[in-house]
Amino acid sequence: MVHPEPVGPEAEGRGGREAVPEGEVPAGGEGPGGGGIPRGRKRGAGGGLTMEAKVTSTPLAGLFVVEGRCFRDGRGFFSETWHRAEFAELGIGGDFVQDNLSRSTHRVLRGLHYQGNPSPAGKLVRTSRGAVFDVAVDIRHGSPTYGKWHGVELSEENGRQLWVPAGFAHGFQVLSDLADVQYKVTAYYAPDAEGAIAWDDPEIGVEWPLPDPVISKRDTAAPSFREYTASPAFRHGGIG
Repeated sequence: MVHPEPVGPEAEGRGGREAVPEGEVPAGGEGPGGGGIPRGRKRGAGGGLTMEAKVTSTPLAGLFVVEGRCFRDGRGFFSETWHRAEFAELGIGGDFVQDNLSRSTHRVLRGLHYQGNPSPAGKLVRTSRGAVFDVAVDIRHGSPTYGKWHGVELSEENGRQLWVPAGFAHGFQVLSDLADVQYKVTAYYAPDAEGAIAWDDPEIGVEWPLPDPVISKRDTAAPSFREYTASPAFRHGGIG
């Protein structure tokens, strides 16, 4: 993956792509797992050279942007998108059990989705083709950032990944003609545990970048954030 410019604050308040300033977790500082962020190539648990990883914090606790290293030459590129030992060091992921691939066309909007009890799921999201505006919403009732959202562009060019832990609703809108979104998940798909919140809920106020989104009937009929709050699937510090 390439190293784009750091994501900077664009707006303030409940809405906006950045509610408060972000910052890269410094080397040797506190990362999502409490450990320092490695710099450069190093020996992994199996003795091999691991990827160079960079983790950027977001305004929402637990939500992180991950960037790795991409090797390019005249033939193309090679990128390591997942390394179990190093990501475990960073406190990202856990036991991934399933990989998913979603293909969508321009202006398609999917979300806002989550999976709660009995199979709460976190996901590591990336775009292997095209570009999307990827959004996560804190739906942990009682969280200091409850109901706030964060958005970041994920593309095949910038190579970013977004770690979305359990306790967040997730969605994206396609910016390119076609986009392939791939994500690793920490729980198997459980239809009885899945839920959704309206993509255009005014209390959340996500600022989707493109007008006239293409949306499924199911997402159009999703409950409001107020309805979700009446019986939340997640609570700050634990499952609802």
